[in-house]
Amino acid sequence: MDWFNAVDLTYRGDLRELNDLNFARFDAKLEQRLAELRAELRQEMAELGAGLRIELRTGLHGLRADLLRWMFGFWATTLLTLADLMIALSGL
Repeated sequence: MDWFNAVDLTYRGDLRELNDLNFARFDAKLEQRLAELRAELRQEMAELGAGLRIELRTGLHGLRADLLRWMFGFWATTLLTLADLMIALSGL
């Protein structure tokens, strides 16, 4: 009976060591995959950020051009109205 217990303890110790080695290998693979995933996500986020900045810059330039066009239109109509008003008032 003591022999069976000794063999059982030996097998348990071997099994524990094997499980520890397998877990360490699994943990190392998991850490490697997580590091790769983080690097991939950082790269994709950087690309997305660059794309968004370009898109925002393009949109703002278009908005600025539209705003200048509208400002010139309002300025021109105001100037014409004031000139017409001054001509009308000077003729009285």
